[in-house]
Amino acid sequence: MSTVALITGAASGIGAAVARRLAAGGVKCVLVDRDGEGAERLGKEVGGVWLEADVSHEEASLEAVALAERQYGRLDLVHLNAGVSGRVDLTDFDAERYRQVVGVNVDGVVFGVRAGVPLLARSGGGAIVATASLAGLVAFSGDPVYTMTKHAVVGLVRALAEPLAARNIRIGAVCPGFTDTPLVAETREMFVNAGFPLLTADDVAAAVESAFYAETPGTLLIVQPGRQPVPYRYAGVPGPAGGQRPPRAADE
Repeated sequence: MSTVALITGAASGIGAAVARRLAAGGVKCVLVDRDGEGAERLGKEVGGVWLEADVSHEEASLEAVALAERQYGRLDLVHLNAGVSGRVDLTDFDAERYRQVVGVNVDGVVFGVRAGVPLLARSGGGAIVATASLAGLVAFSGDPVYTMTKHAVVGLVRALAEPLAARNIRIGAVCPGFTDTPLVAETREMFVNAGFPLLTADDVAAAVESAFYAETPGTLLIVQPGRQPVPYRYAGVPGPAGGQRPPRAADE
């Protein structure tokens, strides 16, 4: 019986890299993205199915899970990857833009978990991995609203680790640094000119696959260029992945 994965934000970047990586290992993929044409192209490439949908709306996640059950009869892995950059100026506030960012980055994860858990449980258990960010662990003054949303994702993952583990469902997150995806397209040249190393989407995809099978519920994998992914440890804080963290893991 094939493993089945649902991936949001799947048409490009990290989501597309995860789909290709999983499909190469025989996993059947359900791809969700607002870019319907991109999702369709990738779906045909990896032999999966696709759905054009906006994850900031609850029905998108419900429809995606229903598609997985209808097409494959089960669900084993969920990668909640869809995300947008903040770029919300709090001194010249755009409420519509703010709601869009929170809707995709936070609501999309909540809705994805809510929709996916029942079918994961009926399938005997499985794993959920959210794409967070280093900005979910440390403050990034360049984009405060994005930072807020990724802190929210990290908090949700940590809080859900124990109750979901009781249902044989692991949940974790990857926390990559700046990655060469469409999300940073506008600033990519600046990074390159400054000699700042960027992760590739494939780097993060490898970490996502590792996170699916992490033994400790609530694992947060730090992903940085040129290093193996390492779990983040909260010094002196109780709960999932509490205790001493590796020295300088997120600070160098």
